[in-house]
Amino acid sequence: MPSTGYGGLLDCQWHEIGIYTQQNESDFVRMGKLGGGTYGDVFRVHHRTTGEIYALKQIRDEHEANGMPATAMREVAILKQLSHENIIKLVDVFLTDERCFLLLEHMDEDLKRYLDRSRPLDRRIIKNFMHQLFEAVFYCHKHRIIHRDIKPHNILVNSEGQIKMCDFGLARAFTIPMKVYTHEIVTLWYRAPEILLGSLTYGTPVDTWSLGCIFGEMYQGWPLFHGDSEIDQIFQIFKVLGTPNEETWPNIFLLPQFKSSFPKFKMQETQLREIMDKNEVAFDLLRRLLTCDPTVRIAARSALRHEYFHEHDTKKALVSITNTHRDQVRYDANNNLIEMNKT
Repeated sequence: MPSTGYGGLLDCQWHEIGIYTQQNESDFVRMGKLGGGTYGDVFRVHHRTTGEIYALKQIRDEHEANGMPATAMREVAILKQLSHENIIKLVDVFLTDERCFLLLEHMDEDLKRYLDRSRPLDRRIIKNFMHQLFEAVFYCHKHRIIHRDIKPHNILVNSEGQIKMCDFGLARAFTIPMKVYTHEIVTLWYRAPEILLGSLTYGTPVDTWSLGCIFGEMYQGWPLFHGDSEIDQIFQIFKVLGTPNEETWPNIFLLPQFKSSFPKFKMQETQLREIMDKNEVAFDLLRRLLTCDPTVRIAARSALRHEYFHEHDTKKALVSITNTHRDQVRYDANNNLIEMNKT
């Protein structure tokens, strides 16, 4: 695998990754924009000859390194390693003189949009989605990949209730012992406390923290922690989970951004139980995911064995499950929310 020597996947040429075919952009007709982000835009397209529907990710020029889009190189290299039903499939990669394109399997929408129009979410759907997410993350971790940017926008959903993780542009291969990685990862609201507090090393627990945030968000209907800065995010976490100390998080005082002068908040167990419908089993899983100390935070593999998933049928179709109350929403051509009505 091409590598930077720090778990990265950048010091290589496209031919070393292995481009699949000689397709080009003109072979596809754009049907609409699915979304966009820092590194590129994604369009729904169909193939002019076969009629097959795909998602076409166009990487933006300004993020190229030495003439090659670094995030695209990383994403392609990682996706070529991974093959799992809950991880987006890379179909093809092709280049023009000015653009890089990733052709991906098509999914109906992302989890953020799904949640926008589906509140309150049926609890059976939450369990189904979380099981699939843990399966995907466990598979990644088993193959020594940390996603590092798990959030509702990077989770896709189809009409059959299938979940797929996507956008591996910030993902990293990791080694034991862990090396020093950048802190400029993970959207703020889903960022683990060890990163917010400036830990020089971090590992797979950053992904399970993000899953815990998403788990609570699906129950509550909006993000658990929605700070507008790193320090605000830290305080929002501590206000709910309690301010850590040497007993609850050994050596926390060694983290660069932790201050002994931080307010001493108490854990709000009643609030968390209410978010989880006073379901003690669901609350226990959430508490284990949102443990501030990463060394005792539950791993994806252990989460799959948690009582919350006892007797869960992974093959049972949930298409027939609908919410009794839904928020009806409309989107503009650029996939932006423009209207919401209660029914």
